[in-house]
Amino acid sequence: MTQILVAKNLHKSYKMGEIEVQALRGVDLIVHEGEFISIMGPSGSGKSTLLHLLGGLDTPTQGEVILGRKSLKDLKDSQLSKIRRREIGFIFQFFNLLPTLTAAENIYLPFLLDNQRHKENDDLVIDLLSLVGLNDRSHHLPNQLSGGEQQRVAVARSLVTEPRIILADEPTGNLDSSAAENILKLLRTISQERKQTILMVTHDPKAAGYAEKTLTLQDGSFVENVQ
Repeated sequence: MTQILVAKNLHKSYKMGEIEVQALRGVDLIVHEGEFISIMGPSGSGKSTLLHLLGGLDTPTQGEVILGRKSLKDLKDSQLSKIRRREIGFIFQFFNLLPTLTAAENIYLPFLLDNQRHKENDDLVIDLLSLVGLNDRSHHLPNQLSGGEQQRVAVARSLVTEPRIILADEPTGNLDSSAAENILKLLRTISQERKQTILMVTHDPKAAGYAEKTLTLQDGSFVENVQ
């Protein structure tokens, strides 16, 4: 199987006054094409820190992240920004939609940032609105949508550039149980039918169960072999 993302000996430490906090302690991870992996762990275990490093949103104190054949540590800021826009889809707990843009415009946003206004991109947004069940909500602003609908917009936006991998950070953490189940079913469908690679962090065992493989992070390290 093709390796999409590899983390080698990731360490991350922070200074809190005179105290150094070790958020990650030598994490190794390999994600293959088409896998849906969940990473579980309690608050403070390092889950979100790990996801931020994998997505190029932060840099490790030690170790490296390789996406495809590119080591993120070798990239300039402008190159890293382009990688995040084009090759990584992000889904966040609090949706991160722009409040002045409609659902369709929020999905289209990565193309706007890249100055890629094309008819085929318009068609793709329409297809993704259909995929997430929001055809009739395309012109609604985020404050006119429920939490579950906003997260479905975020899921569609994460797919719009056909990324190598989607990184989902507690994607159901801000939803009620019914909306959360719908999002998890949607992610599983995307994984199975579109062969989309997904890495999700969660503290919820039920959410983790929707993935095909679950890893457990505790005190900044995996508690089992992840190879």
